[in-house]
Amino acid sequence: MKVFLGLTRNWAKIGLLLLLLCISGCNTLKKVGEDELLLTKNSIIVDNEKINSSEIKGLITQKPNSSVLGYPLKLNLYNLAKENPDSSFQDWLQRKEKREKRLNNLLSEKQVNRLRESFMVKGASEFLKRIGEPPVTIDTSETNKSINKLKAYYNSKGYFNNVGTYEILDGERKKRAKIEYQITLNKPYVIDTIQKNISSPELDSIYKSSSVKSYVKQGEQFDLDKFTMERERLTTLFRNSGVYNFQESSINYDILRDTTIAADDQLMDVQLNIKKFRSTSDSTDTNTPYKVARHKKINIYADYDISGGTDTLNSISYENYNIYYRNKLRYRPKALTDAIFFEKDSIYRDLDRIRTYRQITNLNTFKYPNVEFIPDATQTELETNIYLAAKPKYSLNLNFDVTHSNIQQVGTAFSATVITRNVFGGAETLNVSARGSIGLLNDSGPTDATFTSELGGDVNITFPRIWLPFNTEQIIPYYMLPQSRLSAGTNFQRNIGLDKQSLNSILSYNWSPTDRIKNNIELLNVEFVRNVNTDNFYNVYRNTFSNLDEIADQFQDDPQYAPYFEPIQEEGEEPRLSIPEGANNFARYVLNDSIPVSREDRDIVNSIEERRRRLTENNLIFATNFTHTKNSKSGINDLDFYQYRIKLESAGGMLSMLTNVIPFNKNPEGQNLVFGVPFSQYVKTEFDYIRHWEIGGGQVIAFRSFSGLAIPYGNSDNVPFVRSYFAGGSNDNRAWNAYELGPGSTDNINDFNEANLKLALNLEYRFPIAGDVKGALFADAGNIWNVFDNETNPDAIFSGFSSLGDIALGTGLGLRYDFTYFVFRLDVGFKTYNPAKIGSDRWFDGYNLKKAVFNIGINYPF
Repeated sequence: MKVFLGLTRNWAKIGLLLLLLCISGCNTLKKVGEDELLLTKNSIIVDNEKINSSEIKGLITQKPNSSVLGYPLKLNLYNLAKENPDSSFQDWLQRKEKREKRLNNLLSEKQVNRLRESFMVKGASEFLKRIGEPPVTIDTSETNKSINKLKAYYNSKGYFNNVGTYEILDGERKKRAKIEYQITLNKPYVIDTIQKNISSPELDSIYKSSSVKSYVKQGEQFDLDKFTMERERLTTLFRNSGVYNFQESSINYDILRDTTIAADDQLMDVQLNIKKFRSTSDSTDTNTPYKVARHKKINIYADYDISGGTDTLNSISYENYNIYYRNKLRYRPKALTDAIFFEKDSIYRDLDRIRTYRQITNLNTFKYPNVEFIPDATQTELETNIYLAAKPKYSLNLNFDVTHSNIQQVGTAFSATVITRNVFGGAETLNVSARGSIGLLNDSGPTDATFTSELGGDVNITFPRIWLPFNTEQIIPYYMLPQSRLSAGTNFQRNIGLDKQSLNSILSYNWSPTDRIKNNIELLNVEFVRNVNTDNFYNVYRNTFSNLDEIADQFQDDPQYAPYFEPIQEEGEEPRLSIPEGANNFARYVLNDSIPVSREDRDIVNSIEERRRRLTENNLIFATNFTHTKNSKSGINDLDFYQYRIKLESAGGMLSMLTNVIPFNKNPEGQNLVFGVPFSQYVKTEFDYIRHWEIGGGQVIAFRSFSGLAIPYGNSDNVPFVRSYFAGGSNDNRAWNAYELGPGSTDNINDFNEANLKLALNLEYRFPIAGDVKGALFADAGNIWNVFDNETNPDAIFSGFSSLGDIALGTGLGLRYDFTYFVFRLDVGFKTYNPAKIGSDRWFDGYNLKKAVFNIGINYPF
């Protein structure tokens, strides 16, 4: 175990040494032939202007070897492989055991070991070739393909007379070369007139009403992409205007050009053709004009069974909907019809079909629905059938996790959730969950305990509508997927912190105006936090105790103060304040001037006592908050996107308004009490922004900024610990452990440092290394400060722009392994600029492996 830990501590040194050996030992041209040239760069010049568009560069078929910060890592890994590994290696892998037995019988041990070493070299060669890249040498046939692709691209933009050439330029070093692609565009072609040939009069009418929105316009330059966009626009337009069966393949364009006109005339005529409907069935009438159809009859099958048929069902009519069911209808009719966006006698809209699918899925009661449209003989009236197959009434989810943190060496967590669907007949979902965890604490943990444990449970019910005494459908229609959630839960935590017990209850509403925008309102968020073991404060917050004990050292030899100190157990042992009585009494008597100390020491003791009182008092929070998020990511493979989150929160406002009506009890500090606890009062705002840029070859630059501020007022002079900010950790500034950084320029004055103002900036360059192994270089900046609260330490208070000099900077590198469903992450952070130091010591003082911070995480930090 000790050997393993030693290797773990020194893995970075070993890895760095191996990397340096590889770099120094690799010859980039090792596998480039005498008559070959290594391709180092492509450049595209269009009409004497250099092009940097990633879209256009992507048309080039032959690209230089990938690199990491300019170093061709994969090429040099490939070069490390043996030139011609024996092809029998693969056969040896398949018959390994058989061969080993035969070798042991026929050859000496020395010969066997030598042969095994040979096979290992071949295996390593195969591996290096698989993860590396062969050298990309210039191939003129590939270069000509690239020229043809570039010409075709500019043809699609209307430059039909463009000319393309290329030139191979010698590189700055031997056996290396660049390729310069040159495109001369010449005069572009322009759309002169637009004609139309639409077979259906109804489609012609719909087209005329929206022709001004066309992407293909007279007088504009020819662009094939705009023709594609126009086909998609028209398909969406027709399918949302009653033509339920419209096919995009019915649309095409003819380019008309008079060959008798002058050669230098770049005007062209365009004709839009929309053909008749072509049926894929065996019907004899395969070509009929498209017509606008209306919903004549809408049927909802609430207990659909694909094998049971629909002949023996009961039915009821509700608001122009026919609902079919077996035996007894288990759902309130309104719960079903509110999820259907088709209306009787209204024209068909594809948008209604999409919204129906989304809302039925949002109910979490039915499987993915099946919607069927049956036209009559005239193709103008539809019988619409919605088939709903119910999910199981009950289901059970079990989860088991292994965790690690800067406090826990290892921990296990488990949870179980029982889900009950359609609780009250309106597609409501009830979740009852229980969870628990146990962890092995680090030796440097906050207490002398060995294990930590946590136990909790929640009851959560979700309504597929806004649950208020008045109708909100005009403001938040059902297509926005409205939901109301009511939850209550409790949590018990032992042997970490002060052994907290918490109770919480939340009433929230959420809805999504679009696929990318989400809104959430927590109308009522009530949380009660009770510290069970307040006498353990100085055992948990050891830095705080050390500061108090250091002041008490000047009185340790005075007999009259002996009751404050623990009895000395061993010779030479330094007296120490006893916990909790000695420390609490010493602080109390210093503050009432019974123990004479300097003014500076008294201020320190006052700060310690205020912190102890704040962190040991129980918290009661009545809050309301609103969160708005937007994400432009279009799919899991979209690497170029942005997202942001805005949150506003207010706590204690409603209770404060009641103070003039209800005579609240007060504590000695004048705070109003509810159930014997002072309620928290503050306002809080947060803004979180993330931006990813894809720069090609699987490389991404990721940026994140965060700002948050919570201001106490009224009944509070500080923000509750559970709602304050901390800095450091695997998803924040990775050069510091969680709660270790700040506030301001203070140097780890508390074991859990927190404040009410936070600024954070993160920048990360992500790149592929080999296969599913990826790397990252990152820079994290930020800090926390106190502002507008009762903090008195000037080093911890934000006092304006000058305090921005206390922004800490951590830099480092990371390795990630992509398991497809999640990413395992290891980051190493170095303190590059530490505001807790003085002068030049702030820079690079922690830039060594002994002071590096190792972070293990799941998925990317942002």
